[in-house]
Amino acid sequence: MAENHAQNKAKLISETRRRFEAEYVTDKSEKYDPRDVERLQQDDNWVESYLCWRHNAVDETLKMLDESFQWRKEFSVNDLSESSIPRWLLEIGGIYLHGYDKEANKLFWIRVKYHIKDQKTILDRKKLIAFWLERYAKRENGKPLTVMFDLSETGLNSIDPFKYSYPPLVDDDFQTPLCENGPITSEDETSSKEDIESDGKETLETISNEEQTALLKKTNPSEPTSKADENEKPDSKIKAFKKPLSVFKGPLLHISPAEELYFGSSESGEKKTLIVLTNVTKNIVAFKVRTTAPEKYRVKPSNSNCDPGASVDIVVSPHGGLTVSAQDRFLIMAAEMEQSSGTGPAELTQFWKEVPRNKVVEHRLRCHTIESNKPNTLTLKDNAFNMSDKTSEDLYLQLNRLLESNRKLEDQVQRSIWFQQLLIALTMLLLAFVVSLFYSLYS
Repeated sequence: MAENHAQNKAKLISETRRRFEAEYVTDKSEKYDPRDVERLQQDDNWVESYLCWRHNAVDETLKMLDESFQWRKEFSVNDLSESSIPRWLLEIGGIYLHGYDKEANKLFWIRVKYHIKDQKTILDRKKLIAFWLERYAKRENGKPLTVMFDLSETGLNSIDPFKYSYPPLVDDDFQTPLCENGPITSEDETSSKEDIESDGKETLETISNEEQTALLKKTNPSEPTSKADENEKPDSKIKAFKKPLSVFKGPLLHISPAEELYFGSSESGEKKTLIVLTNVTKNIVAFKVRTTAPEKYRVKPSNSNCDPGASVDIVVSPHGGLTVSAQDRFLIMAAEMEQSSGTGPAELTQFWKEVPRNKVVEHRLRCHTIESNKPNTLTLKDNAFNMSDKTSEDLYLQLNRLLESNRKLEDQVQRSIWFQQLLIALTMLLLAFVVSLFYSLYS
């Protein structure tokens, strides 16, 4: 049994390496530190640690490797040393390794009294944590670490304020965005404010489930959209946001963009971005959007459902003057609903309470900011090419239809290729049978 376990582990490690090289490194080699890629090919314990964290699910492990390696390059983890950390931060002893627990695991101490939310030093503190963890990982490859929080002499200055609200119950790092935590306002009122006020003066709002239903944009490429319908859609009032072009093809939803949400810089004013969900099942799919920075973003809609074959546009925008960070993440959760299930607010709330965890499909998106002076930014503005607002809206709708048609065409091509391969295989089998038949008759 031990031998079989070792063989299975070796197969998983080999498959992870091969697929990561083929599916990620080939297209994103510039996003990774070459030292990390080389270490992945040589260090079995390192690969096994990622597999263990994702319960030996290779697909999830590959996603984690992709996110982890991009973060490691962004933070220059391989180049962190004592000289790259401010000396005062090392001397105060706020974060350090010392001693062992009863199972001989190293203790990683964090003195909470030194935790102060200071934007000027937060990056250095994160680098200090990464420095200690990387140093330990290289010395004690694969060994666990016990984190100890020293709360002695901790005061109110070290506490991050949090206002509890029910529902929903926060059960992980991804939390409900702002649009479900504030006062309810009508969609017309909110949209008119957005037209008049700048993004820095946007007010905190909550969208009721009835209003979220009105936000759903169900696209059918074969049917033309009437002008009246276009004018009624809230999304037509959005002046500028990024157009997602890549698609992640999940079992329940096709999600666009596939990996990163692109926001404009503060100078460009193009802060909004768009997530497009397309239901590829024969049943209604419930979805909700969560984020690691719920106080920073507004999401409309953040909790709703999508009919079979329909598409839903989700608008994401930073709240007020807050800036987008590459460390922010979004989580899209989706689950298939029974045909008899209702889709009202009460039914959706009850559905998410009862749905089994293994029935929920999750997909994560990173945040990325594009500078306004880059020519390859894919945006639609009021004054772009001297086009009117209406022309921009029409162009956007045509682009969405084109993307949807392209997706369906890709699916048809894949099915055609599969049928061709099946036909060739059957033809070869028939030919072999005929040859063997003639051979047996004449021999």
